[in-house]
Amino acid sequence: MEFYNDLWVSGVPLLEKIIRSILVYFFLLIALRLGGKRELGQMTGFDLVVLLLISNTVQNAIIGNDNSVLGGFVGAATLLMVNYIVVRLAYRHSLFLRILEGEPTILVKNGQIIVENLASEVITQAELKASLRRQGFRKLSDVKRAILETDGSLSVEPQSLKMDEGTYQQHIMEQLDRIEEMLKQKG
Repeated sequence: MEFYNDLWVSGVPLLEKIIRSILVYFFLLIALRLGGKRELGQMTGFDLVVLLLISNTVQNAIIGNDNSVLGGFVGAATLLMVNYIVVRLAYRHSLFLRILEGEPTILVKNGQIIVENLASEVITQAELKASLRRQGFRKLSDVKRAILETDGSLSVEPQSLKMDEGTYQQHIMEQLDRIEEMLKQKG
């Protein structure tokens, strides 16, 4: 009978567990928003460690002194339900979405790095250049605009390519060679 109690009887009142889950959800939503887009996109090892530690740290805030399966189900269901509601609100109300996600940030304009925007997003020039290289841009002058999107991804718009057909084909072949090399490195 003790096994049954440990498995299904919650050591914390269910309403308390629901409130705990909601509070932690909104705390993390706000903390990640204040932390910047970097935490959501291409993570460094440091960023990954922090996110893993956060998940472990807030676990006890959600479950309290409860290790029951029922308590875990209630906590998970509450998080999923709150997330469903927040996503629907963000979809229907653009102001709510802007508050949650922020605005995209232009990092490069007409081949020039916007240093103050890099600083506000806590991205080094080396990190930006590495991201541009991963997308096939070897020189800043090839970039018309690079935008850090609200999800942390980097969108890059090339300068208009005014090339003759032979130069364009060579450019495409170089891009394909780079992609093939990256695939070999990953495989």
